[in-house]
Amino acid sequence: MKFKEQLLQGTLIKRYKRFFADIKYKNNTITAHCPNTGSMHGLLTEGNKVFFSRSDNPKRKLKYTLEIIKDVKSFVGINTLLTNKIVLEALEKKWIKELTKFPKIKSEVKFNDQTRFDFLVSNTSEKCFLEVKNVTLNRNKYIAEFPDAPTSRGLKHLNELCIAKKNGYKSYVLFLIQRTDCSSFKIASDIDNEYLSGFKKALKFGVKMICYDCKLSNEEIKLNKQIKII
Repeated sequence: MKFKEQLLQGTLIKRYKRFFADIKYKNNTITAHCPNTGSMHGLLTEGNKVFFSRSDNPKRKLKYTLEIIKDVKSFVGINTLLTNKIVLEALEKKWIKELTKFPKIKSEVKFNDQTRFDFLVSNTSEKCFLEVKNVTLNRNKYIAEFPDAPTSRGLKHLNELCIAKKNGYKSYVLFLIQRTDCSSFKIASDIDNEYLSGFKKALKFGVKMICYDCKLSNEEIKLNKQIKII
C-alpha cells in the first residue's frame, strides 16, 4: 500500500488524549492526528523519529497524520486505519498463502446485528470470514505481542468467529505485525488473560490463526513474510 505522497519526517514530542501527537518539524511544533487507540507501549519516547502524512482537505481539523514511529529497533506502523488496506492489497495479490484459494473478496461484512468482520473471502464452494488485528508491541527481543491493552472487542470477535465456524464458515484471524524486527508472535497474557483464553477456545473450535509482518518505508507499507505463532 503506497502513500499518496512521501511521508514527512520529524521528532516526537509527546502523544496525549489518545488522538493527538505533538511533533517537532523544521524547528516548529505541529500537532498531528494519532490514529491508534492502543497504549502504543514502548513507542512514545520523546525524541523518537516519526513519519507523518499531510492532507490538503480544508475540512480536516488537523492536516497531519502520524503514520510511522522509529523506535530503537524498527520502523513501526501505528495507523490502524491502514491495516485493512494493507491486507486487502495482500489478498488481491495472493500474498497470503493460506487464503489464495478465495478469489472473491468483500470488506466490512455483516455477520449478525452485533458484529461485522473485516473480510469475507469466498470461492464457489467455501466462504471464509477474516478478522485482522494490528500488532505493534515488542517487549522481548524478537517477539511481537498482542494486545497492547485489554481488548473486549477483540475477545468478542474471537467468540463470534467460533459461532461462524459452527455455522459452516471458514474462520481466520490475521495478526499483522507492522514492524520488521520480530521472528515470532504470542498473545500478551499478562496484559489480557481473557483474550488468551478466548484465543485458545477459538483454536479448539477450528478458527485458524496466522501472522505476517510488514515492510515499511516513508513511501509504502506492504505485507512481507509469515511469522511463527508461539
